[in-house]
Amino acid sequence: MSKQSICERERSQLKKMNKFQLGNSYKKVGLIIAVVSFLLMILRKYVEDSEWVKPILHGFLLFGLLLISVSKEKIEDEFVDSLRSQTYRLAFILAIVYALVQPLINYGVAVMLNKDDELQGFSYFQVLFFMLIVQLCFFWQLKRMNN
Repeated sequence: MSKQSICERERSQLKKMNKFQLGNSYKKVGLIIAVVSFLLMILRKYVEDSEWVKPILHGFLLFGLLLISVSKEKIEDEFVDSLRSQTYRLAFILAIVYALVQPLINYGVAVMLNKDDELQGFSYFQVLFFMLIVQLCFFWQLKRMNN
């Protein structure tokens, strides 16, 4: 096998992964999963505070948002594809800024309120949730503005 054919095959696989999208009907499935998970998270606070349920509901919420994010639009054209890639980039950059700034904000608030002034981190859920929400909100807003 030549070096060229290996590179071409890898390039082809990367293109397939880059263009991966689910059908438009998955957007509804993702919305249902996300809304039900969110409602169950709220209900869990008032009914039973089981800690083992929390990561499961977080996982379902993130999965639902991911399904919405990678599902095609009814009309999927180059403009929508461009908006999607721009919003993924924006969400990634803002998530990094969030990850760098949020612990400092938490620390500042704790010091001002004379609470435990220890610098605290945050969970993977917060970052992933933030990224998906930012991507979806900016995508919907930019798409709406350009219609």
